[in-house]
Amino acid sequence: LLEFALVNFTFKILQEEGFKLIIPPVLVSRKIMEGAGFLPSGEEDVYKIKDEDLYLVGTAEVPLAGLHADEILDENRLPLYYAGFSSCFRTEAGSHGRDTKGIFRVHQFDKIEMFKYTTPETSWEEHEKLIRTAERIYRELGIPYRVVNVCSGELGFTAAKKYDIEAWLPGQNKYREIVSCSNCTDYQARRLNIRCRKKPNEKPRFVHTLNSTACAIERTIIAIIENYQQEDISIRIPKPLVPYMDGVKEITPK
Repeated sequence: LLEFALVNFTFKILQEEGFKLIIPPVLVSRKIMEGAGFLPSGEEDVYKIKDEDLYLVGTAEVPLAGLHADEILDENRLPLYYAGFSSCFRTEAGSHGRDTKGIFRVHQFDKIEMFKYTTPETSWEEHEKLIRTAERIYRELGIPYRVVNVCSGELGFTAAKKYDIEAWLPGQNKYREIVSCSNCTDYQARRLNIRCRKKPNEKPRFVHTLNSTACAIERTIIAIIENYQQEDISIRIPKPLVPYMDGVKEITPK
């Protein structure tokens, strides 16, 4: 019930922010995985379907990036805002035994991902809007957090700039990442051949793509439990989620 409350609450905010809601496929071809920048360098991190050109996605970013592959978009329609809700699958090959207990780092989890297609001129402004939307979700949930501007040495192949949102987990006495928000500029667009133009006779140019976690369900549940647990071990439900909880205002031990 708490997971569906988080999904509905997040969807409500994203619709207010102008996002189009999508349930994307969780199986994609190697072409899309490579185009989104998750292969070949991340081969050990993904699950492949035997004898098929199909991979399980580790984030809805992948199918959302492939949504307009090999297309020329009408620049007058940009930016395009998409939000995808999907199960995600990761081998966690590089976790080296960290967070093996509990639900912080698991092989399958659910996540709502935001994705934008923009012009090169507006992508940096749209990136700032994107992190503000992610902040809004956790601010309204009442979860203490901080925003980290990730240094260039920690960026992956795809991102030109990335923010992380880290939630405070008092049980661990530290902040832990719950949101990753990236401006990939034209990296994915070039690999997936996604371009735009204002008029049919104009030379097309590559769009910019941006992505951000909206709500990583399992990690957000951890943050709620840690920050809303009361002295009697019961867990108070954040006020914005109560309308989606069928009248339940707290979770009590049996």
